[in-house]
Amino acid sequence: MSYALTIGFITYGKSTAKYLPYFLSSLKGQTFKDFNILVFDNTEEAENENALYIRNNYPEIEIARGNGNLGFAAAFNRLINKAKGGGAEYFLALNPDMVLEPDAVEKMVKVLEGDSGLGSVCPKILKWNFENNKKTSIIDSCGIKVKSGLRFFDLGQNKFDKGQFNNAEILGPSGAAAMYRISVLEKVMINPPHLPLAKGGDQYFDELMFMYKEDCDLAYRLFLAGYRSKCVADAVIYHDRTTYGKGEGDLQVAFNRKGKSRQVKKWAFLHQQIIFIKYWKLQSFWNKLAIIWYEIKMIIFILLFEQYLLGELLNLWKIKKEIIIRQK
Repeated sequence: MSYALTIGFITYGKSTAKYLPYFLSSLKGQTFKDFNILVFDNTEEAENENALYIRNNYPEIEIARGNGNLGFAAAFNRLINKAKGGGAEYFLALNPDMVLEPDAVEKMVKVLEGDSGLGSVCPKILKWNFENNKKTSIIDSCGIKVKSGLRFFDLGQNKFDKGQFNNAEILGPSGAAAMYRISVLEKVMINPPHLPLAKGGDQYFDELMFMYKEDCDLAYRLFLAGYRSKCVADAVIYHDRTTYGKGEGDLQVAFNRKGKSRQVKKWAFLHQQIIFIKYWKLQSFWNKLAIIWYEIKMIIFILLFEQYLLGELLNLWKIKKEIIIRQK
């Protein structure tokens, strides 16, 4: 049986298992019904609390696995390829640490169906206080924006929602909740056949990026291909985000780094460098200057406070040929 929409999400150990009763209940309660659900379990152990809960309570959900933790990009690529093979028109990527309002999916599908120029849409994502099971009016994301120097940020994050971003233009959806038109994804996919990374199927998210900023990269590719994105402001989802920014200024970003793990900072730094290299030739003179100025500030900061990130420059060098291939 084919469905108009496939909803996919990723599970990983205890960090996602605690959310599943709330998340899956809100999915099953959607007013839009023409969808199936796929999950990719990135947990190292095949028998784990995520798989057990899903099998016992939602046996109709198909669970896929890889060899160990494949990361966000590779896992979602496999789910998108599965959705495409099943004939779905749309794919909704979700984090499982969310609860959806009953009409959220229906409203997003309706907007995509009504505008062929849209490659993607996102809901308005508000913060969910999971510990107290309380929905808030604090914005988590109204979509991704890009500023000078190819720097990406979540629109409205940490601001009280007054509807001030309801009609704002965005670059693309946050990977936390992103609905894509699959036919459009096929036009911007990466499929270097010589790469072992491509064995899982076509790459929509760039698998050079394990996790973090891969949603920004895909949003930018869709933008370059001429497709617009939109935040469907009356489609509301609540998110218990564990890592988020506290501002867009240099000082605010620096303070925010204290609360992030070393691994997250390594991924974020490396993947930002990949984006700079991939799209360097497409930038204006002034945008190139903005990138250079950011890099100077970042290197000074790393030398003073986070020297361990210098190792990521070696990793960047190792994959430089693959980045150049993606430039073409």
